[in-house]
Amino acid sequence: QELTTVRVQDPRVHNEGSWNSYVDYKIFLHTNSKAFTAKTSCVRRRYREFAWLRRQLQKNAGLVPVPELPGKSGLFVGSSDEFIERRRQGLQQFLER
Repeated sequence: QELTTVRVQDPRVHNEGSWNSYVDYKIFLHTNSKAFTAKTSCVRRRYREFAWLRRQLQKNAGLVPVPELPGKSGLFVGSSDEFIERRRQGLQQFLER
């Protein structure tokens, strides 16, 4: 049975405290599928790269619904750590779907 697991983990804040700060996340993929030559891979990606991926999927999805991404920051009540964790969980759900 072929299995593929993907994990969004290890958020890192870059340029913290400046107007151009951002967070990236480690995306870890493990599979036993013969379609992949590498059985594990790991990359770091920003939210905007998830948004790009979603737009590309929408262009090619036809009538298949594309999962939503967690929202942009907007008016979040709580700590930035809470926001980052909530976003990480949402990105994880996006990739799993």
